[in-house]
Amino acid sequence: MMAQKSIIFINPPYERIARGYEFVKHITNNSPSLGLLHLAAEVRLRGYTPSIIESDIANLSVEQVADQVIAARPAYVGITLFTVGIWSAAAIARKIKAALPHTTIIVGGPHISSMGEETITRFKEFDVAVVGEGEKILIELLDALDNQNPLSEVAGIIFRDGIFTRKTSGWPANKVLDELPFPAWDLLPGFPHAYKPAIYDFPRGPVATIAASRGCPFFCKFCDTSTFGSKVRHYSPQKVFEMMKHLHDNYGIRHIMFVDDLFLASKVRTTELCNMLLASNLKMTWTCTARVDTVKPDVLALMKKAGCWEISFGLETGSNALLKKMDKAAEVEKSEQAIKWTAAAGIRTKGLFMLGFPGEDSETIAQTKAFIRRIPMTIMNLTKFTPYPGSPIYRDIYGTNIREDHWEKMNGMNFVWSPDGISVEELDRQYQSILTAFYKRPRVGWYYTKLTIHYPNHLLRLLRFGLGFLKAKISSIASGRGGLLVKPGNAHLNDEKKPVP
Repeated sequence: MMAQKSIIFINPPYERIARGYEFVKHITNNSPSLGLLHLAAEVRLRGYTPSIIESDIANLSVEQVADQVIAARPAYVGITLFTVGIWSAAAIARKIKAALPHTTIIVGGPHISSMGEETITRFKEFDVAVVGEGEKILIELLDALDNQNPLSEVAGIIFRDGIFTRKTSGWPANKVLDELPFPAWDLLPGFPHAYKPAIYDFPRGPVATIAASRGCPFFCKFCDTSTFGSKVRHYSPQKVFEMMKHLHDNYGIRHIMFVDDLFLASKVRTTELCNMLLASNLKMTWTCTARVDTVKPDVLALMKKAGCWEISFGLETGSNALLKKMDKAAEVEKSEQAIKWTAAAGIRTKGLFMLGFPGEDSETIAQTKAFIRRIPMTIMNLTKFTPYPGSPIYRDIYGTNIREDHWEKMNGMNFVWSPDGISVEELDRQYQSILTAFYKRPRVGWYYTKLTIHYPNHLLRLLRFGLGFLKAKISSIASGRGGLLVKPGNAHLNDEKKPVP
């Protein structure tokens, strides 16, 4: 018998790591989906019984996820969709539908916000899609489904009506985030110890994530902002503090990762939160994101006192010409100044870089390498440029909003496109070269040695990563690929594909 008020939320399995780089799984991020935690908390207030399946973190296959759902026989299933996970999500939905034809499968997430109509038209396994921020829309949708009311009366959804795909008018974004309940951390099996961020992204665990705001007012060409939009909305500093204290007191959380697009959008709110933390003597460290033009020495000094351990900056490249093409509204010289201020305050800088954006060439790569050598940075992320559907650069490259792409490869760890004059193989060699040169620097090596001694919880994960890397290199050399880790079949760039019908 179907459980009429039950809903299972799924973060489906997907290829987060490129073939040839499987060893990276030992050190990568295993944080849960905040979006699902918020949705589960909201529906629980309305009388539903939610549960959450984090497929990758639990190391579950498509078949295992589907079997769990089928055994539970829920009335509803909600699947969050990133472009890279669309195929596994569809496979899960197909198996559920075959066994439970009356279970309604609802999808949402970034992929739906940018390509919802095409997705619902193409994938018959999905019954209805929620566009944008889902808390309020999902409640209205579930109410309509429970009472068999017309879906056309629910705002912010996409559904099939016979042979047609219908999209209703949008639902206003949540303007007052303080009205939302705390994320449903209690629904996560093994929380918090089973959910570790990337190695060295935190000093001492356990760790939890919080989004203190939603939206980003900037329009970088590689970003898709269709889910939360350009208007920044935020929790009050008091509410953020209450969440931190709740996590500390109830789950023993010792470090918070703020995952906002722009945590430092307001100096006033940041200052208020820092003062609350100092007054409470709540002994927690935290990390956040910022643009280089939002930090100044005075606020950095206060953040350090209040427990800020690291700030991530979207530096992207060492080329001003490329930054301009990205519409980043930043300059390399200003980035250097911000990073020096951050280091002087005693806060670690994490540089977020991108390789392979349109216009990338040997000169811009050399400029990026020189920039990385100059700045006082001890950790970096380098992603492989991916033209995500919904981003302005996608339309610039392909001249369309949607086409038949290798969606399962769009995880930032595969080169699915390359600029003129440079091959995927060369980009991958440069990718390895940049990371290897950075982490082989004596200053960086000594920093991680001290960090490992001080926080030995990272050591075991690091050893597993090192052994995996060595095995992959040996295998590559033995197979005649000369140490190149990317495997044949990863490079789908510039293939001509037919548009999705």
